[in-house]
Amino acid sequence: MRESNWQKSSYSGATNECVEVRTASDTVELRESDEGHLTLRTTPIALASLLHGIKAGEFDHHA
Repeated sequence: MRESNWQKSSYSGATNECVEVRTASDTVELRESDEGHLTLRTTPIALASLLHGIKAGEFDHHA
């Protein structure tokens, strides 16, 4: 997997208040648009597990 360009959600519109994502080597990188110097790196499997848990409501009790 090679490095790709940062992508942001189409739901964010023209604002810079969103999370951006890209692939880099064998990882997935995430950052907040207005804090571009901070990057979270994870594996595709770990990110997929997190997104599955969010969709399933596993973290709703933390609100």
